[in-house]
Amino acid sequence: MLGWFRALLPREDKFFDLFEKQSQILVAGAQALEKLLEGGDGIDKHCQKIVELEEEADEVTRQVMIAVRKSFITPFDRGDIKDLIESMDDAIDMMHKVVKTVRLFEQTRFEPRMKEMGAVVVQAARLTAEAIPLLEKVGANVTRLSAIAEEITRVEERSDQLHDAGLKDLFQTYGRTDAMAWIIGNELYGQLEKVVDRFEDVANEISGIVIENV
Repeated sequence: MLGWFRALLPREDKFFDLFEKQSQILVAGAQALEKLLEGGDGIDKHCQKIVELEEEADEVTRQVMIAVRKSFITPFDRGDIKDLIESMDDAIDMMHKVVKTVRLFEQTRFEPRMKEMGAVVVQAARLTAEAIPLLEKVGANVTRLSAIAEEITRVEERSDQLHDAGLKDLFQTYGRTDAMAWIIGNELYGQLEKVVDRFEDVANEISGIVIENV
């Protein structure tokens, strides 16, 4: 009877399956964002892709929350599970905000440093996707997990540099001649920086899990 009851409960490894699925959504979203920032005729297609991925990420987050409530045994602290999946969801949510701004202001071209920031987002997403499966065996992977967290921090620092340099270029180009271009560009740079910030949040959650479970 007990065996039958336990069989109905979510498997512990289901959490890792869902975490990994979420990380792959982030990679796909980051790649779509990078392509979006190339401009041209494909913008709407890439925007729609991010919208669909954001909805998919919401569903994965919902499944994790249900599993947390139903599981007697979880791979690590329930609060850490909640914070990790929500921080990942926040990253794709921030990409969605970029899409909303692009669509609202009908943007078809983007500044060179915005495109560089798109590549940085992809880098952060791929590092996250590498780290997530390693959490299943935290003790054996502590060195690499710590290194990835540090790499994501360096990526975030690069994003800050691109953001600041981009704003300076933007002001020099449009600051005194085209206020709307300055306002829109400033908004986009700020949102792109926040996308990478959200990946740093994910890295911080991963670091916290490592500290608590090693």
